Amino acid sequence: MAQKNNRNPLLLSALVLFAINVLNFYDRRVPGALTEPIRKEFHLTDTQIGLLGSAFIWIYALIGLPLGRIADSASRKKLLAAAVLIWSSLTASAAFAHSFTMLLFSRVGVGVGEAGCAPAATSWLGDLFPPDKRSRVLALFMLGVPVGGALSFFFSGSLAQAHGWRVAMILAAAPALLLIPVLLFLPEPKRGASEARPVPLAPGSMWTILRIPTLWWIIASGALLNFSLYAVATFLPAFLSRIHGLSLASSGIAAGIVYIIGGLVGCALAGYLGDAAIRRRKDGRLRIAAMTSLAAAPLAGIGVLQPAGSLLAAVIFLTLTYALLSSYYGLVYSAIQDLVAPNQRGTTMAIYFMAMYACGASFGPLLTGRLSDFLAHRAAQLAGSATVTEAFRAIGLQQAMLIIPVLSVVLAGVLYAGSRTIITDIAARQPVASVVAAD
Repeated sequence: MAQKNNRNPLLLSALVLFAINVLNFYDRRVPGALTEPIRKEFHLTDTQIGLLGSAFIWIYALIGLPLGRIADSASRKKLLAAAVLIWSSLTASAAFAHSFTMLLFSRVGVGVGEAGCAPAATSWLGDLFPPDKRSRVLALFMLGVPVGGALSFFFSGSLAQAHGWRVAMILAAAPALLLIPVLLFLPEPKRGASEARPVPLAPGSMWTILRIPTLWWIIASGALLNFSLYAVATFLPAFLSRIHGLSLASSGIAAGIVYIIGGLVGCALAGYLGDAAIRRRKDGRLRIAAMTSLAAAPLAGIGVLQPAGSLLAAVIFLTLTYALLSSYYGLVYSAIQDLVAPNQRGTTMAIYFMAMYACGASFGPLLTGRLSDFLAHRAAQLAGSATVTEAFRAIGLQQAMLIIPVLSVVLAGVLYAGSRTIITDIAARQPVASVVAAD
């Protein structure tokens, strides 16, 4: 009975943190769900649409590092509550934008708030659950990515079609009014509380963390993955609308199906395979992540190239692609926690996020949009048209999305390289920790 009672607070904490991550990615994905009405109202190019996503990521990357340091030394609960308040307020503020500049400002503000979510929450979860259960709980937490994205696509497009995109922006922020009070009532665990044996705290310097070779491979993998996934998040509803002729609401629902089904399958893959693999070999999580990334490449290519009228096939292949790529989170995030001491997890995640977002995700929406514009103009020139019509914009975006299968192959190679060094790096952590304790 005591064990059951002990599990209840753990489960409640995990579910609340999951709900916060759902809101995190709901609010992050709203502009993608509303791309077409925003583009048409403000007469934006795909490059400008991409800039809205990239500007968010640039500030997210810069602010994340100091917030990660705070997550390792101060109250994670207070940090997370403040973060939710900031990003939800700025999400709602977009409803009052009357220029592209004001839209850009609101997305930058959302980035400031959301930068505090992952370092604080993943550090918190690492202190709630032991190593052999972390793939499952981190996969659950990162299920907030597809669930939040899917809900945003499901509801935002329909709300915008019925009431306008500004109403959809305001309603995206509303759940924060419930989540912040609930979060503040949760007990926060001590750092290192879930370790199988007492683990000495390591020096908090980021230079100590950056001397871990495997972490560099993981950072590179994060940049590659998030280039692709942020391009998908920004342009998937527009892609389905332009290529397959869907309305705003229908394109949101189709994109939501890709996210929710793919995310659930990816979460299950990561949780089950990741925790089973770590019991057999310490490089198992990264090896499985490499295999799923490689398998995603041909599926992505087939899904993107489906012609108009083949909506079902496109959705099926894109869903399978997203399932395989999203399994990355539970596998690789738990591998990061295997590499570092408990009081380094917030800082490590912040370094990881800063590098992967600055070097990968920030360029995904912008360069994909720029490539789409370039290919649309080229298609118009080849057809002898002086005007870039919606038909040429569809061609440009479809061709630009082929960058996803290419990067998936590269991602697989980087993850495999990381699996070659992780065993040595995990083994090196214990002697270092013992020396620190002796000092």
